[in-house]
Amino acid sequence: MDNVSKRVEELIAETKLNELLRKKEEEKGKNIIVWVLAVLGAVAAVAGIAYAVYCFLTPDYLEDFEDDFDDDFDDYFSEDDQI
Repeated sequence: MDNVSKRVEELIAETKLNELLRKKEEEKGKNIIVWVLAVLGAVAAVAGIAYAVYCFLTPDYLEDFEDDFDDDFDDYFSEDDQI
């Protein structure tokens, strides 16, 4: 009987050990996903900041073009032609 109870205790201990190992493997998988998402988020944030800085520092040439166009357009028509 002593032998059977030792064997049962060993099986219970082994089962608990296997459950702990499975939990750790599952946690590793979750940790990897979290790290990948964190890295992607950081890259997206840096790209967004770089784009915002680029848009802020790039001069707007369209405003100059529109101003020149308005000046040229007024030269072709006289004030009498306007309604």
